[in-house]
Amino acid sequence: MQSSLTKAQSPSVAVEKTPRTQGDSELAARYLEIRKSTEALCEPLAVEDYVIQTMTDVSPTKWHLAHTSWFFETFVLVADGSSGYKPLDERYRYLFNSYYKGVGEAHCRNRRGVLSRPTVEEIYRYRHYVDEHVVGLLEKAGQGDSGRLRELITLGLNHEQQHQELILTDIKYVFWCNPTRPAYHASRAAGGGTTEALRWHRFDEGLYWTGHSGDGFGYDNESPRHRVFLEPFQIASRPVTNGEFAAFIDDGGYRRPELWLSDGWDTVEANEWQAPLYWEHGDGGLQVMTLAGMRALNEHVPVCHVSYYEANAFARWAGGRLPTEAEWEVACGAAPMEGNFAENGVYQPICGSGCDSDLTPSKMFGDVWEWTASAYTAYPGYAPAGGALGEYNGKFMSNQMVSRGGSCATPQSHIRRTYRNFFAPSARWQFMGIRLAKNGET
Repeated sequence: MQSSLTKAQSPSVAVEKTPRTQGDSELAARYLEIRKSTEALCEPLAVEDYVIQTMTDVSPTKWHLAHTSWFFETFVLVADGSSGYKPLDERYRYLFNSYYKGVGEAHCRNRRGVLSRPTVEEIYRYRHYVDEHVVGLLEKAGQGDSGRLRELITLGLNHEQQHQELILTDIKYVFWCNPTRPAYHASRAAGGGTTEALRWHRFDEGLYWTGHSGDGFGYDNESPRHRVFLEPFQIASRPVTNGEFAAFIDDGGYRRPELWLSDGWDTVEANEWQAPLYWEHGDGGLQVMTLAGMRALNEHVPVCHVSYYEANAFARWAGGRLPTEAEWEVACGAAPMEGNFAENGVYQPICGSGCDSDLTPSKMFGDVWEWTASAYTAYPGYAPAGGALGEYNGKFMSNQMVSRGGSCATPQSHIRRTYRNFFAPSARWQFMGIRLAKNGET
């Protein structure tokens, strides 16, 4: 699909590819690289695609482009009182705030799709205006203490990468809601493949360190590093596949209340779930919506777009359980941080054994976020940051479940072993999958 947002309509970036002076040039280059990567994800879209919101969790692409710019404007440019920065439009402070009550009121989350104005062209102009000023601020860094500035911009870049993933998952849901099932890009994922026999990796009981060590970037919810005692456990060598989940369906999985948590069963009945999100019966058998349009279901790739409730029910049916997040983090300790990430440009799970060995399970990173059995709560000793930025993670530590490992829509440079993602247990629109665990003595 060719974008109808032409170069004449979209202003060119108002900053050079490299900073002009000897400021923090490395961070400035990284800033421009990530910001341009976000815009590159939008290149396949027509201008009409930017403005659609098909459910509360799905934000319009235009809003993602604006909100990530709002983040830098609010927490970097405006917060730096010495910069003399003047907002391009004061109304954006309200329109593109998400949930930071400490900053001010925000436009209703479920009505972001009603905003036809500002236009897509105006949002690109806003992004480039913010870029010019952020790079200008970085050019001046190094003349004094730039530690806090680096921290804020690094946080903003990781925030931007989160929204890069959301742009992909949200536009997938938008396109699925369109009866014509349009494609975001041409498919690069090969069909066929095989399913490796599932193996179990055993881990001894003991006291283990988990959480972020403080080296490099980490969100505050990954800290502090702390010790956890684990009973012996086993974890599967690979994620659950489409074929295995289809067997669960064929065995009446969605019709057997004994497999489901109470809230899960109520959700299944209320929404009439019969399969993972995006599965459909079509000519020739099961099909699944992908960012490349409708495709035949490949039984050998990891199942995805399942809720925590579905993951938990499948685990019970299979005679196992979901791993806790501490078990998951311990199990991935020796695994290379390699996999099918957004940089591959495939944007869907793929076949492949990964790096399964006697030491570590395979496909711990990329392909699908893996649900854990752990509720999203604070680590011992955790305290949110002061001010509005303290709302980034801490305020959501209720009614959420943790997932780990990243997905085919996650930038590889964004993921860590200690990264804690979190979603409501009924959520399915992200690339969420399943890895089984069981107790060690069995």
